[in-house]
Amino acid sequence: MRYRWTILGAGVAAQASFSALLIGLASVAPAIQHRYGLSLAQVGVVLAAVNIGLVVTLLPWGILADRIGERTTIALGLSGCGVAVTGAAFAGSYGALVALLALAGALGGCVQSASGRAVMSWFAPAERGLALGIRQTAVPLGGAIAAVLLPALAAGPGLRWSFVALAVGSWIGAVVGVVLLRDAPAGELEAEIVRPLRDRRLWLLCGGSTLYLAGQIAVAGFVVLFLHQQRGFSNGAAAGVLAAIQVLGGAARVGAGRWSDRLGARIVPLRRIGATLAVALAVSAALVDASTWLLVPSLLVAGTLGLSWNGLSYTAAAERAGAARSGAAIGIQQTALALGGIVFPIGFAAVVGAASWRLGFLLVALCPIAGFIALRPLAER
Repeated sequence: MRYRWTILGAGVAAQASFSALLIGLASVAPAIQHRYGLSLAQVGVVLAAVNIGLVVTLLPWGILADRIGERTTIALGLSGCGVAVTGAAFAGSYGALVALLALAGALGGCVQSASGRAVMSWFAPAERGLALGIRQTAVPLGGAIAAVLLPALAAGPGLRWSFVALAVGSWIGAVVGVVLLRDAPAGELEAEIVRPLRDRRLWLLCGGSTLYLAGQIAVAGFVVLFLHQQRGFSNGAAAGVLAAIQVLGGAARVGAGRWSDRLGARIVPLRRIGATLAVALAVSAALVDASTWLLVPSLLVAGTLGLSWNGLSYTAAAERAGAARSGAAIGIQQTALALGGIVFPIGFAAVVGAASWRLGFLLVALCPIAGFIALRPLAER
């Protein structure tokens, strides 16, 4: 059973390679805006493009992973994702860029369900919160690496090389998946508990946790633009704040997973994080024009909390269906988040463009409150 840690490492590597694109793209948002002459709303569409592709394919990828296994699924998807991102590097127009990023998201979405299913299959319930929490650190880990690397490439060789680096990362993730992933030993897969598509409690979990995503996107998705445009930070300095958020958020995901294992519950800690996130976002809204020494720490706290909850939602969704159907359950959960990943950045950018950053952050603070209320019927006793 020691090999389960190798499976976890492979899952982290595969997810991180895609998350560098999914989240790290925000670190070069100013460069993208400058190169293509985009408005803030159009930048929001670019940042949402990967999620647009994800929405279409997440559930099919999850079902496919349940049927043919994680190794083949990840190899096919991430290889194609790298090709699409390479095309985006040479996109000559805003429309072509959005289309190719959406295609990359559709192909790279394989890793969301497949890598999580692999970890779910190899780890027992008592370790699963920690294991999937570690696996979910791949998301901010990929974002943090991208936040350091991509702006440096954009400022040096050029924006095109930032995209090429993302493509190479996808291909590395595909190779790691092929070499290291294996099916769980016979008897490790649990019996099916529910049919994911018919489980109302799973859909409620997905809807409630998706509301938390608004806070994550407002900070992690727009902090570089906010600090660069509103507060005069250089692109590199603003990206450094984003990198710090990703690192802290990754650590918080591990801590939240371990916390849930000790409690023997997923929803209770998920709701507590939601309430704290709402407060942190409201404080950040109040400090928009305050001293940098007050503003940056508030953004770090809000960003860390905004990234911390995802592993709990992910684990709860997988456990609802059992390991045999966890790919489909994770596919549903990730589809809901991808839909939020389309709506929230476009809506947030529209509010900021029409009104102010303060109002944008303040309105976003209401979303985790709504999620806290929505998840109440699922809270474990």
